[in-house]
Amino acid sequence: MDDVDLIVEGWFVVTMNETRDIIRDGAVAVKGPDIVAVGKAEDLRARYRAGEILGGDRFVVTPGLVNGHIHVTGEPLTRGYVPDDTPFEENVFVWLCPLYSVFTEAEERLSAQLAAVEMLKSGTTTFLEAGTIRFLDTVIDGLTEVGIRGRVGNWIWDLPPEPDVYRQDTETAIARLQGQLEDHAVAPGELMGAWSTLVGHTTCSDPLWLAARELATEHGVGMSFHMSPARLDPDGFTAEFGQRPFVHLAELGILGPDVAATHCVQVDRGEIEAIAATGTHVAHCPTTALKVAYGVTQVGRMPEMVMAGINLSIGTDGNNASNHSDLMKAAYLVAGLFKDARQDPQMFPAEKAYEMATLGGAAAMGMGDHIGSLEVGKRADLVLHDTDRPEWRPLLNVMNQLVWSADGRGVHTVIVNGRKLVTEGRMVTVDEDDLYRRAQAMGEQIVTRSGLPDKAKYPIW
Repeated sequence: MDDVDLIVEGWFVVTMNETRDIIRDGAVAVKGPDIVAVGKAEDLRARYRAGEILGGDRFVVTPGLVNGHIHVTGEPLTRGYVPDDTPFEENVFVWLCPLYSVFTEAEERLSAQLAAVEMLKSGTTTFLEAGTIRFLDTVIDGLTEVGIRGRVGNWIWDLPPEPDVYRQDTETAIARLQGQLEDHAVAPGELMGAWSTLVGHTTCSDPLWLAARELATEHGVGMSFHMSPARLDPDGFTAEFGQRPFVHLAELGILGPDVAATHCVQVDRGEIEAIAATGTHVAHCPTTALKVAYGVTQVGRMPEMVMAGINLSIGTDGNNASNHSDLMKAAYLVAGLFKDARQDPQMFPAEKAYEMATLGGAAAMGMGDHIGSLEVGKRADLVLHDTDRPEWRPLLNVMNQLVWSADGRGVHTVIVNGRKLVTEGRMVTVDEDDLYRRAQAMGEQIVTRSGLPDKAKYPIW
């Protein structure tokens, strides 16, 4: 018998492998950070001597989810303070940017940890940061302490004149981008690393776009940015260049298979062709699209993107646009929005939504060979869902249950890179009680310093 560190057993093991096998009474063997076997539990018990056996016949075992777009700083500590009836431009420029600007270094560190804890406890093991980090070194230190896998980057733009703490000319922005890629290179075996991340929208000059593209290629990392959630971006690009955003970026040579663009609600057919032709990935953030009224159900072209061969991931975005970081809840919306919008129940079946939350996110992050499925040779990122809960019973169709019935509340155990980070629903690496106490105190201090009014509509006695 070969020695392994863990055997993780389940009533069902959802592999997400090429043939999408689901193994009843299955198991996954883990040695170090890697999966070394996947199969029937009885077979793996006969082949391997495990240091520990986890799970059992009440659990569904899945790959860790991959969040394709989330703000881990700026919003977790101000969750819900922004009114939910603000249009896009007011939401971003009147509320979010001022709130981001008053964070201290300690607050950003705790914010990132709070976001990581919420993701892990709801089954997400890997994330792509949206680029709202100011104190990058400290934030990476905090995330490393928690143990999650992610790619991060500074807030980089060169056109907006405010807030003052984010003001950058083109030379400064490029220097910051180069510095983060040198200081936080994506090293083999490391969980955290930096990407060539821009804010996007209409905040970046062409020289900055080109520099970010060159730096991504030079350092062998991905590139990400926001684009076209609302009319502001296509209108701005058309007025400036006579071209819509993705047509202009394609002509500049920015797009490619190492690029992940977020939102992409207000895009036309020509832009979809440009995205597809270059192999660019798209992060779909359904909760944000609904809450900030992007018009995704009316003008969104996510079904056309899929039919064009574009890879879609799912993001939860910021906690004043989505207010939660539970990717299972976001997958539920992905499965439902276009069924209703197109009056077609075959749009985004549960299986497709779950693929986007696992394989789609892994591909968008350039990690398809390492995460997103439970296969030999991939990293041991696993989630155990406890089915002894009312939303899980009766369990008759695993994929329907994962997408339509369950959410992060049923997550029992989470393993990242072969290491247990969540057990029995509680974090192993973080003192949760202290985290929540400090988050409350810091959140109250941040909104007070911002000077933004409390717009809660009901009086509090």
